Amino acid sequence: MAKEILILGAGMVARPIVRYLLEQPNYRVTVASRTVAKAEQLIGGHPRGVARALNVEDDRALEADVRAADIVISLVPYTYHVKIAKLCLAHKKHLVTTSYVSPAMRELDAPARAAGLLFLNEIGLDPGIDHMSAMRIIHAAQRKGGIVESFRSFCGGLPAPEANTNPWGYKFSWSPRAVVMAGRNNARYLEDGFEVRVPGEVLFSDCRPITVPGAGDFEYYPNRDSLPYVETYGLQGCRTMFRGTLRNPSWCATWLTLARLGFLADTPRAVAGLTYREFTKGLLGLRGDDVEAQFAARAGVPADAPVVAKLAWLGMFGPDKVPGERVAPMDVLAGRLLLKCPYGERERDMIIIFHDLVVAYPGKKERVTSTLLDFGVPGGDSAMARTVSLPAAIATRLMAEGRLPLAGVHIPVVPAVYEPVLNELETVGIKCVERTAPL
Repeated sequence: MAKEILILGAGMVARPIVRYLLEQPNYRVTVASRTVAKAEQLIGGHPRGVARALNVEDDRALEADVRAADIVISLVPYTYHVKIAKLCLAHKKHLVTTSYVSPAMRELDAPARAAGLLFLNEIGLDPGIDHMSAMRIIHAAQRKGGIVESFRSFCGGLPAPEANTNPWGYKFSWSPRAVVMAGRNNARYLEDGFEVRVPGEVLFSDCRPITVPGAGDFEYYPNRDSLPYVETYGLQGCRTMFRGTLRNPSWCATWLTLARLGFLADTPRAVAGLTYREFTKGLLGLRGDDVEAQFAARAGVPADAPVVAKLAWLGMFGPDKVPGERVAPMDVLAGRLLLKCPYGERERDMIIIFHDLVVAYPGKKERVTSTLLDFGVPGGDSAMARTVSLPAAIATRLMAEGRLPLAGVHIPVVPAVYEPVLNELETVGIKCVERTAPL
C-alpha cells in the first residue's frame, strides 16, 4: 500500500524534498500551503502528487489533512509545530521537522514513545547536518578512547563569491524575517571552562574573524545556547562548546547598530502613507532633512561608515512608500531586504559547515576539522534548499520503510539516523571533508 506523505508548507526550501519523495515509487505526496499555486508548482502535475490550499490556523482542515497521512513533514514556522505534533499524536502519525526542539515539543516525548511514534526534529542543515557530521567525528574519537576537550562549530548560508554583489554581503535563500529574528536571540556558550552569556540586544558585539579552509575569510557570532550540546553530544568534561553563525565581514557591526537603534523591534508602528525616509526619521526621533547625517551621528559612526551606505543602498532613507498600515520595524527591514537582496536567476548560493575539535588521547592531542562546502545550481535548487530539505527527505523515506527503530521526540545524533542520511547525502555531492593533525 502506498505511503501517504503530507508536507505542510511550500516555501523557499521545499522543492528538493517534494521532488525526492515523488521519485519514490510507493508514495503519494500532498503539499498543503496557504498559497495553493506554490504547492501546484512544486507538484508539477505529477500523478502521485496533490496540491492543497491550507491555512494552518484552520484547525479542522489541518486535522483532516493530518488524519489522512502516514507521515507529516512540517516546513511551516516552528510556532505551529507543537500544534501539529499534538494532532499527529492524536491520530498516530509520525512527524518530521527541520526546526529546533522547543520545551513544549520535548514534553511530547513520553506520550510519543508510548504510542510508538517518532517525532524527528532538527533534521535539516543547521540544525541537522551540523549535528550529524559532528556526531560522526565525536563517536569515532570516543571509540578510539579520545576525549573531546574543545568543540567549535560554524554554519553559514551566503552568496557564492561571484554572486556577492551587494553592500550587505548577503542574499536570501530562506525567510528574511527568520534572518532578522535570529539577530534577536540570546546566546550562551562555554569558553575554556567559563560560561559566557550574550544578551540578544548585543548579540552582534560578540563577533570574531575566521578563515575557513577552502572557503575564505568570514566573521562569526554565537548561535543561540550552545551549552545543552555538551550533554546532547555526550561531551561531559569538554571545556569549550561553541556553535556560531558565519557571515561576510562587516555584517556584525551593521546589525549591532540596527539592533541598538530599534530596527529589530517587533512592536507594530503606524506606517500608513510613510516613506522609508519618514519611517526612519520617526523610528529614531530625527528632525530636519539631513537624515543620513543624523543617523550617522545617532549611530556614533562617520557619515561614510558602511552601515550608513548599506541603509542608503537599501532605500531606508529614500522616497518609496512603506507597505502596510501597522508594521513592526523588523518587518519593515525584512521586507526591504527581501526586495533588494534576492538571488538572480543564474546566481549560486553557498553553504558552509565547519567543525573544529581538539581531541585528547593518552600521550597526544589532535585537531580534527570537518568542512562542508556546497553550492546551489544556477537556475535550479539553491544549496540552502538542498541541505535543509534533503536530510528530512531521506529520513522520511527511512521512516516510511521502517528503518528508523526509534520512538519519541528525537534529533539526529544517533548512528541509526546519521549514518544512512550522511551516506546518501554524499551520493548527491553533499559531503564533509575531514582532516586530522597532531597538536
